[in-house]
Amino acid sequence: MGTGTGTGKQRRRGNTRQRIQDVALELFAEQGYEKTSLREIAERLEVTKAALYYHFKTKEDILNSIFDDLTRPIDELIAWGHEQPQPPSLAIRKQVLRRYSEILVDAAPLFRFMQENQATMRDLKTGESFKDRMFELYEILKDPDAPMTDQVRCFSALFTMHGGMFVLKDIDGDPEEKRKAILEVAIDLVTQAHSGD
Repeated sequence: MGTGTGTGKQRRRGNTRQRIQDVALELFAEQGYEKTSLREIAERLEVTKAALYYHFKTKEDILNSIFDDLTRPIDELIAWGHEQPQPPSLAIRKQVLRRYSEILVDAAPLFRFMQENQATMRDLKTGESFKDRMFELYEILKDPDAPMTDQVRCFSALFTMHGGMFVLKDIDGDPEEKRKAILEVAIDLVTQAHSGD
């Protein structure tokens, strides 16, 4: 398996567990979590169901592993944010947004799945844990005693980053340019919240 050579995608291709995750996430996003069977995942992978069971017993096991892998950078970012002097400076908050923007690019398939399977997400423990992560990021972005308007600005910054990925994906333009524009708007919101009215 990969030992630090090649790109992340190249390493993922050679790793059976990660190939299963990639294909399952593709199918979950295409046809919905509930409508996807382990048999279909195995067929797309061109492996037997027994080979799939060797790595994962259920669809939820696959989904939980995807969340664990793709949200690990979010957990690391939250930990980093908490290690900074409290309350964090505006420069730290901007850095949190910049790093989160990059995380979103790498986790785009996961966010596509979440968007397409919102009802399922509400019923799974992974949905609740993701919501907890968003509140932790939100707490880093806002001042402890911020007025409601500034709290809404900080929450809206995160919403802009998530919503922007989906709204702008079908609009013509360079993906990196769109990512930077979304980030700029999010930073503007947090800057306004940090400086007050």
